[in-house]
Amino acid sequence: MNSELTKQISVYGLLTVLSLIIIFHLLVITGIIPYTIVWGGRLKTDTEMYVFETTSILLNLVMLTIVSLYAGLINLRISKTFLRVSLWLMFALFLLNTLGNLNAINELEKLLFTPLTLLLSLFSFRLALSKG
Repeated sequence: MNSELTKQISVYGLLTVLSLIIIFHLLVITGIIPYTIVWGGRLKTDTEMYVFETTSILLNLVMLTIVSLYAGLINLRISKTFLRVSLWLMFALFLLNTLGNLNAINELEKLLFTPLTLLLSLFSFRLALSKG
């Protein structure tokens, strides 16, 4: 497959999925989606949920910004090295999250989010390998 095509698929795949994840976490915070299906099914209180969900939304917004900067959708002078290191960190985070999802108590989380975080790790890996 064409290198530029896989790069574009990775960019737009990350932008799309990260945006959907932010919406998902907003739905959890509002109570539309029960928090028992996130964080491995280990959250016990509303306070824990608010802390974890807010952290997740902020982290996903940071990653969305990094990918947008990488793709040139946001025009700021950011070092290519900073972006590549950030993409490597995203790859590692998504890979660790994939392992965590495999150990989730909730079967829905295990079946739905394990392949999703694996895909995000592959997209991040593809961009981290890129020269720009």
